[in-house]
Formats: sequence, structure tokens, C-alpha cells
Amino acid sequence: MASLLWGGDAGAAESERLNSHFSNLSHPRKNLRGVKSTTVRNIDGSINNIKEDEEDDVVDLAANSLLNKLIRQSLVESSHRVEVLQKDPSSPLYSVKTFEELRLKEELLKGIYAMGFNRPSKIQEMALPMMLAHPPQNLIAQSQSGTGKTAAFVLAMLSRVNALELFPQCLCLAPTYELALQTGRVVEQMGKFCVDVQVMYAIRGNRIPRGTDITKQIIIGTPGTVLDWCFKLKLIDLTKIRVFVLDEADVMIDTQGFSDHSIRIQRALPSECQMLLFSATFEDSVWHFAERIIPDPNVIKLRKEELTLNNIRQYYVLCEHRKDKYQALCNIYGSITIGQAIIFCQCRRGFTMLARLVSNFRPQTRRNAKWLTVEMIQDGHQVSLLSGELTVEQRASIIQRFRDGKEKVLITTNVCARGIDVKQVTIVVNFDLPVKQGEEPDYETYLHRIGRTGRFGKKGLAFNMIEVDKLPSLMKIQDHFNSSIKQLNAEDMDEIEKIDY
Repeated sequence: MASLLWGGDAGAAESERLNSHFSNLSHPRKNLRGVKSTTVRNIDGSINNIKEDEEDDVVDLAANSLLNKLIRQSLVESSHRVEVLQKDPSSPLYSVKTFEELRLKEELLKGIYAMGFNRPSKIQEMALPMMLAHPPQNLIAQSQSGTGKTAAFVLAMLSRVNALELFPQCLCLAPTYELALQTGRVVEQMGKFCVDVQVMYAIRGNRIPRGTDITKQIIIGTPGTVLDWCFKLKLIDLTKIRVFVLDEADVMIDTQGFSDHSIRIQRALPSECQMLLFSATFEDSVWHFAERIIPDPNVIKLRKEELTLNNIRQYYVLCEHRKDKYQALCNIYGSITIGQAIIFCQCRRGFTMLARLVSNFRPQTRRNAKWLTVEMIQDGHQVSLLSGELTVEQRASIIQRFRDGKEKVLITTNVCARGIDVKQVTIVVNFDLPVKQGEEPDYETYLHRIGRTGRFGKKGLAFNMIEVDKLPSLMKIQDHFNSSIKQLNAEDMDEIEKIDY
């Protein structure tokens, strides 16, 4: 399969440039306040300059989605139950256990097995028969990263393409340049034995002259650029599109203008075009958007197994300031056997810039995390720091090192660690209690934080380092989950050593 980013002789050079760019993905943020630098010596002896600022972390949905794609090199076993809602309830519901049952072209089967897929994932078992059905059926599907979602819709596109017809037949929209490239790589890998099928990227910087005759069958791009190619430059005839894929819908509607761009593109498609929409979440806003853009769909939803706190022992330690918290942490760390630990510093949700100005709120998220990282490294601990200012590639590297056990402690400032399942994690520490605007407890974040331990049927420990004025919030959390959070005297080493888990 050939991949073309640019037309003409410059294609190969530009493709190489974009590949180089993709290997160094970044999401820069403007530095609005003063920054000072702390020099820290890493475990390997190298020097690491940790910049300290007062800007709170912002959870970037697109960056998190890309991060999950990068750190999940193989399919993960989903803890979700698949719920299927068919547009025609009387129609038989098919599922498959092998790719051979789908009666795919030989070159597609070879591509699937060359990618390392041995059998369909849980969501692929249900989705692929619908996506490959004749006549084509529309689909709205909820799917997390790592469950084979991208491979499923790529397989649908490659199955519908007629290699002898040299015009765009399949169109896939992704919310960012980087996610479009990542999807394109899956198309290239799976379709590498489809010698006459080509993919082209409608992404920023790819300037195609008006009137160019595009002969590539699969177009992957971002909504703004695709909109220009279709209506301004007249490069794509939407009436000839057979498969339309809208990926990462929750990220799409979170980006200004993208939902309107996507709807305008969809309205120009022929009625017989197959339309597939995927989203990691199905909040009301996503569902309303999906219903507007996908007519008469089958629906696949994921019912997540309830997270339980039954196998997690929870404790709290009353502290006056962060040095007290650190001393308590050291006492715990030195008294009980720890596999690996994740330490969460505060991530305030729901704070707008106006609210911060009115309340004189000065976020301490990164400052606490970096201070704690410096203290632990200087005390000889193997620590890594995961924060929003890092590039996506840097975050993926840190997470992989932690999974490999190269660092025993992961300190994180935001929720980008939500998707990490590390069997060796036995302890989770809330260095700061998660709260929303108005200092209300953030129950969902608390649940997902301490849910990093006690996984895979094992017991775990959760420690909350809190100031006295945060005790009422902690008691609300205890009541909300109907669980027990016991007070621990971090100065009593005998009491700590008696902790059983």
C-alpha cells in the first residue's frame, strides 16, 4: 500500500518530514507566569532541570487519546460488557470468534495477522459483522483505546474500497493532526498487501492546488482541512464517498468548530454511504452529536463493571503542611513492603480562569508535584514525574518505564494516568485530596485514583494526606462510597507495620 501526503516529486520528502515530526509530538502551552528552574540529578546521574510554575494542569482529551494509543501496543482485555442496540431488533445478532468467519479478502487477512492480531477483541466480535454487512449498516460505537477500534473501522474501509477506481472512496475524520497520522499508520500496516490501494492525508500544511485530480482511495484528515478540500478547493467529490468514519467524537465536540465542520461534511454525503462514529465516552453532548450526524444507526455501548473499594484498605493522615505530608509518606514508605506506588497531587476540576481570579486561587498542582519529586530523588528514591507540560511522547515513555519497573514511584499531577493498569502497584497516595470548584469532593476522581491499586483481584492500600480543614471533605467521600477510611498515626511505626494487605 502506498501512502501519499503531498502530490508530485516532493511527496517522499514531505512524508519523511512528517514522520520525523510525529516522532516528537508536543502540545506546547504559553507560559503566562514567571518560571524558575530546579536542577535535579536523575537516578542515572544525568541532570534534569525541573521548571516550576503556577499554571494548573489542563486535561487535554486529544493528547490523552493519543497517549493511550502510544502506550498500548497490543489489545487490552476490556472490563466492559458490550451492549448492542440494533436499528432492527428483529434482525439476527451475529458475532465472530475468528477473522476467517468474516470472509475477508486474502490480502486483508494477511495484513491483520502481520499486525499481530490473532483473534477479534470483545468489541470487534460484535462490531465487525455489522460494519462489514451487505447492504452497509451505520454504527455508533463506544470504545476505549486498546480495544481494537481503529483496526475495526480501518478493516471496514479497506473492505469497501475498489482498487480499480482511482478517486476518494473512504473518508475518515480525526480531531488532530497527530491522531490522523496515527490512524493512517494503521491503514498502511493493515493494507500493506493491498498493492493498489492508497491513502492520503488531509492535514495542515498539505497544500494541494485547486483542481488537482486526487486518485487515492482513502482520505484521512482533520475537519477544517477536509472541509477546505471538499468545498473550497473542490478536491474531493463527497457524493462518491462509500464509507465515512468520525473518530474520537468526544474530542471532536470538545474542539471549537469541529462539530459544525463534521456535520457540514456529513450532509453532503450520499444516502447510501456507510457512516461510522466512535467515542470513548457517551455523555449527553456526545450522544446528541452522534444522533445528529449518524442516521438510523446500530449502537454499541460499553457497560463498565462497577469499580469496587472492597479490596482496598483506606487510611488518612492529618498533616499541617506539605513537609508533614512528606515525612508521613517517608514513614509509611520505610515501614511496609511496597511494590510500586502512584502519588497523586491535586487536580482541581471545574475551575475557570474567572473563578481563579475572583477567588485569588493560585494553583499549586505542579509546584507540589515537582517539589515532592525533588525531595524523593534527593532521598535516593526511584521516582518519575508525569505532568501535563510534557509532550505526549515523553508521557508515554515515562509510563512505559514505570510499567517496566525502572521507577518504583510515579508522581502525577493530572488524570492522564487513569488508563494505566500496572499489576505491581500496591499503594496509591493522595498527596492532595481531589476537589471540585467550591472545595466539593471530586468523588469520581477519588474512585479512579485509588482504583489504580487493588486491581487484578489483589488487595491494595490507599493513603490520604490531608489538612484538618479537608477532613469534612474526606468524611463526605467515606459516606458517599459507604466505605471505611481509618485515621493513621504516621509517627507510630508499630501501628504502620501492623497494616495488613
